[in-house]
Amino acid sequence: MSANLQNPIFTDNEKAREWLERRVWATGRVCPHCGRVSYSTPLKGEKHRPGLYQCNDPKCREQFTVTVGTVFERSKIPLSKWLAALFLMVSSKKGISAHQAHRMLGISYKSTWFMMHRLREAMRQGDLAPMGGSGSIVEIDETFIGR
Repeated sequence: MSANLQNPIFTDNEKAREWLERRVWATGRVCPHCGRVSYSTPLKGEKHRPGLYQCNDPKCREQFTVTVGTVFERSKIPLSKWLAALFLMVSSKKGISAHQAHRMLGISYKSTWFMMHRLREAMRQGDLAPMGGSGSIVEIDETFIGR
């Protein structure tokens, strides 16, 4: 498998956080506690980590980051490793084992197993209707039609 794991979002945690913020908050920062859009300010200074925001709603005033409410929340594994694991999972044609990802990411097998299971569970959940409708079977392969 030839994965581009040299992309800065897979090696630098700051770039990974900025990339995730652009994807999750494309229309403006949303407080995960109260749901207010673009009604927050970044907290800066030595005592605050990068990417920490505070909601300005007088009833809320909660602090949050882009990872709150996602599979990345409360994990000691760096966000760049999470994004690299996610990239490996979705770009691999036949899937990837936790052992293979552990070797490629350079983190412990136990942590990789945890990440892979959490990511797979997040992909599984949802109220999406099955492809082709309820009760039908859809088969897909790599067929090229044309010149």
